[in-house]
Amino acid sequence: MNTIHLQILGTLILFLLLFAGNMIFRAVLRRLDKRIHFALQRKKIIYKIVHLFIFILAIVGLIAIWGVDPQQLFLFLTSILTILAIGFVAQWSILSNITASLILFFNHPIHIGGWIKIMDKEMPIEGMVENITLFFMYIRTTEGELLSVPCNLVLQKTIAANAKAPTADQNQSAN
Repeated sequence: MNTIHLQILGTLILFLLLFAGNMIFRAVLRRLDKRIHFALQRKKIIYKIVHLFIFILAIVGLIAIWGVDPQQLFLFLTSILTILAIGFVAQWSILSNITASLILFFNHPIHIGGWIKIMDKEMPIEGMVENITLFFMYIRTTEGELLSVPCNLVLQKTIAANAKAPTADQNQSAN
């Protein structure tokens, strides 16, 4: 067998291993979900993170199998990182929103479906968290409005998480 056939065989084996790993991960997540009951949005984020990890493993495996020249690879990676750094400096708020959404996801008592109160002098916000994405938190107010608040601003404000939703009597007395 010549080198090209071994590289193709190695590539096929790599993809089969990654596919099997993905199937095993899905089974483990389903089993965990039966015990913990993850919210749908959290499951989506976990899947995206694992798929990114599998993609990186695939790239590293392909580089190892096909024998890419390390100097050329280093030049390519530094060029890509330079472009990304310039882009992130130009759009610093994007990076801070992504970081803030990860912090909210893993280390904050806010959860989808929970009632929160953002204490702000200019515009206090109270409502139910409908969704938390990489950039925004969507809050449904008692008036039915859907507000999108950047995740980095949510971290900067004082928040009463899991505050009680106002009852119908309280809403009528306010009007």
